[in-house]
Amino acid sequence: MSAIPEPKDQWYVIHVRAGLEQRICENMKRRIEAEEMGDFIFEVIVPTERVSEVKKGKKSESTRKIFPGYVIANMWLLDEHNKPVVNTWHFVKETDGVLNFAGTKDHPIPLRAKEVEALLAQARNREDGVKPKFMFSIGDTVRVADGPFESQTGIIEEIDPEKGLLRVSVNIFGRSAPVDVEYWQVEKA
Repeated sequence: MSAIPEPKDQWYVIHVRAGLEQRICENMKRRIEAEEMGDFIFEVIVPTERVSEVKKGKKSESTRKIFPGYVIANMWLLDEHNKPVVNTWHFVKETDGVLNFAGTKDHPIPLRAKEVEALLAQARNREDGVKPKFMFSIGDTVRVADGPFESQTGIIEEIDPEKGLLRVSVNIFGRSAPVDVEYWQVEKA
């Protein structure tokens, strides 16, 4: 068995009721302060990303959970003997909407340091930029939902992720013509 990480290096995945992740996270944060649990629970997050899409010709941005049904917490949950820290265990288990810890049935397993680094880096990167709600590949058929080529169907020829542009081959006056459109201007056909 591997050594238990230091208290401030323990991160856990908590399974919660789907759709209530943010509410449960905020509730836990309020309770941490009210019940003075700051020495046991250091951070609670719901990793999200900003996505954009076109609906009815209008661009909209929304926030989407990266791991629906889960909250990630940095907390001192296991002592050096791999036994649950009673205060933390009961705090989390008594939180309304919490189903269980990810791990075995009755024993939570802390995330490995590499997993935590990757998870936090992924969450930070996704918060920084807006990504399209749908990912595209060369050869995909799409419908232009906004701009001068609205309602045209075409095939993706090139993708420029840095600029958020697609080169789509559409049929104009009976001929195939490449047009550049932004990600948010198209939807999968």
